[in-house]
Amino acid sequence: MRAGVLPAAAARLGTKSTHHWSAAMQISFDLLRSSDPDVFDAVLGEERRQREGLELIPSENYAFPEVYATNGSVFANKYAEGYPGRRYYGGQQFTDRIESLAIERAKRLFRAEHANVQPLSGSPMNQAVYFACLTPGDTVLAMDLSHGGHLTHGAPVSCMGRIFNFVRYKTVGLDGYIDYDAVLETAKQVKPKIVLCGHSSYPREIDYARFRAIGDAVGALCMADVSHVGGLIAGGALANPLDAGFDIVTTTTHKSLRGPRGGMILSKASLAQKIDSAVFPGMQGGPHMNAVAGIAVTLKLAAEPAFKEYAAQVVRNARVLAEELVSQGCTLITGGTENHLIVINTVQSFDIDGRVAETALDLAGLTVNKQVIPDDPRPPLKPSGIRLGTPALTTRGMKEEQMKQVAAWMVQALRSPADEARLRAIHNEVRVLCAQFPVPGLD
Repeated sequence: MRAGVLPAAAARLGTKSTHHWSAAMQISFDLLRSSDPDVFDAVLGEERRQREGLELIPSENYAFPEVYATNGSVFANKYAEGYPGRRYYGGQQFTDRIESLAIERAKRLFRAEHANVQPLSGSPMNQAVYFACLTPGDTVLAMDLSHGGHLTHGAPVSCMGRIFNFVRYKTVGLDGYIDYDAVLETAKQVKPKIVLCGHSSYPREIDYARFRAIGDAVGALCMADVSHVGGLIAGGALANPLDAGFDIVTTTTHKSLRGPRGGMILSKASLAQKIDSAVFPGMQGGPHMNAVAGIAVTLKLAAEPAFKEYAAQVVRNARVLAEELVSQGCTLITGGTENHLIVINTVQSFDIDGRVAETALDLAGLTVNKQVIPDDPRPPLKPSGIRLGTPALTTRGMKEEQMKQVAAWMVQALRSPADEARLRAIHNEVRVLCAQFPVPGLD
């Protein structure tokens, strides 16, 4: 078995893994197979699903194979409350080493003055920033959820939306651009403490210099949540808000960066103490040191030339996929894409809601997620659109030619969402393509 194959795959094949994996990892998988076959079967089932289908959810990706080794490592056993050199437990020489590596690599890769790599995921990451820089009731100016913002950017249903006063701006017109002059006028009226940009479903690039100017005009901190495009920024395919003078940038590590599930807060040095204190002890106790180890590995790999080409290819693939969908009659929010993601108005394009579209595409082996569109008249679980992207397909090595085929399959499926035989036939074709582009670390 070649180096890099997962222990789960090794067990499925009835073989032992090579020395690439520690004896402890192999033993743990052997024990799982015998002690809890139900969970073990679910692990193998998920592995099969990922291998035999096309992952198009833009917030999902395949981690670097090396990350699997860190996530399943002995660092999962270790409590490390505090920060390197300032821990509340003994035995920290190796945890201090990996966290210090992750911090220095994050600062170098993103050109940041300070980095905190301990947030457990994206939501607590953003919450820590709010509590570091605000007091309850303070105002934040952020993007409206239905126009592409994120739940943690002050959606009324979120806890942060009840603690702080979020004022939301929207995109305008069919092209979906942000009216920066209007945002400035709103900022002058509401006087926010933080001007926040970033998105979870916005296919356009953001003009960070304009946002920095808005923050300066009202004396606000500028914060960018780049969780979706963090890897594209690291790879130089998209602009870095820190280069525009932003005070704070947050990003998850598991999307376009291809790391473990986690979060990072990058900031100016003047905010370091406030942010670190808000993360620990403010928001959480011991960090997940196995994830921190994976973040350190990820940041090293993301600094290599191959990752720059990967990031550029993600954007190229998204643009070709968008153009092909438009050519086949799909209505896209903003008319196209300038990053890695695409939003299709399925009601206008195919007269079906996003939930029906998601279910049909699942049967066809094409995984997307239902998605609200700007000022969507439909409820969130039956919205008017779907969201898709190209990071995971690009990780498998797919390029422009494959994007055209994916678009054709999607349109075929969405035109016949109730024809299960046709959908399963498409899935069989998808499996053939998947076999030509193995998932790194699984095959």
